[in-house]
Amino acid sequence: MVAADSAWRVFLVFLRLGLTSFGGPIAHLAYFREEFVARRQWLSERSYADLVALCQFLPGPASSQVGIGLGLSRAGFSGAVAAWAGFTLPSAIILVLFAKGLSTWGSAFPHGLLHGLKIVAVAVVAQAVWGMARQLCTDVLRVTIAAFSACAALLWPNAMGQISVIVCTAGVGLVCFKTDQRQPVESLPISISRKVGVISLLVFFSLLAGLPLLMQVLPSQTLARVQDFYRAGSLVFGGGHVVLPLLQTATVPNGWVANDTFLAGYGVAQAVPGPLFTFAAFLGASMSVPPSGWVGASVCLAAIFAPSFLLVIGVLPFWEQLQQGIRTQAALAGINAGVVGLLLAALYNPVWTSAISKPQDVGLALIALVALMFWKVPPWLVVLGIGLIGWLLSPVW
Repeated sequence: MVAADSAWRVFLVFLRLGLTSFGGPIAHLAYFREEFVARRQWLSERSYADLVALCQFLPGPASSQVGIGLGLSRAGFSGAVAAWAGFTLPSAIILVLFAKGLSTWGSAFPHGLLHGLKIVAVAVVAQAVWGMARQLCTDVLRVTIAAFSACAALLWPNAMGQISVIVCTAGVGLVCFKTDQRQPVESLPISISRKVGVISLLVFFSLLAGLPLLMQVLPSQTLARVQDFYRAGSLVFGGGHVVLPLLQTATVPNGWVANDTFLAGYGVAQAVPGPLFTFAAFLGASMSVPPSGWVGASVCLAAIFAPSFLLVIGVLPFWEQLQQGIRTQAALAGINAGVVGLLLAALYNPVWTSAISKPQDVGLALIALVALMFWKVPPWLVVLGIGLIGWLLSPVW
């Protein structure tokens, strides 16, 4: 493990990812793996898989929570905020600008460029599947677990299906990977006490239960926004797309945002890098009643991501100590193989199915994959190059 970084350095690293990480949460995890495991060696393959497995258990955006955990390990609490800000603010700012000028910018985004960015995601996720499988599926049993996990995820492509896969693979690990001695644990160097963890979890549950009660005593538009967006970030498993029905219910029926505006903003959100939860910034900026604009975007963005901070800080101290147990290690061996299967399933649906429809799409994806795996071209440069090719080829598409 290399020396700890400053929060500013963490911010700059995540800012570059926030500007170039297209493709949704699965692709984000693949970008993170390439940047922090393969390139910078901030943590091992096993430690990264363990962190991903933990964040898959928690409600909220898994990729953002992984980023918060990585920032926490490099530069403490300020590093966690820096990692979140670097990864989140680029897409949030872009979406606010779209909200303030949607009629001009909404139809100006070239379709071919967006299509090229989706094709890059295919190569990024394929590289992650290959790299993680080589490290985490080292025998017949682990390969079998990964294969069955992929099949289950394809048959039940929803948040409960993913959670069920993780639970089942943990059980298989407990039964099949018994050992008489503890294996060395490659945990993240996070100096958070259990007391801080307990306080963070208490704050999380207090806000979840207390904000509706506070609304009864002190009704206001701002507090209503905080309550609705905090609840959305607290109760949604499965990532950004799953949160959309909750956000639509919270904003459209009461007249805060027109349904056409909501759908247009969702379409624009697919074209920007970073987490889809930044759609909250678009909605906050688009509100028909104050606070709106930049203030409304800041309120909604902070409210929807606050649960992620509280949960990661609250759970990590106990997670680190649980990893020391023999039974936990056996369960993690099964979970890690299951995570490879989930990533393999996601490579097909939605990544492949949404990006590959023609032979030339397959060709571009192969070029991107070769550039990443063999030519060792930086991911951000591959993103720009394939996106530009997609733009130039848009007339023939």
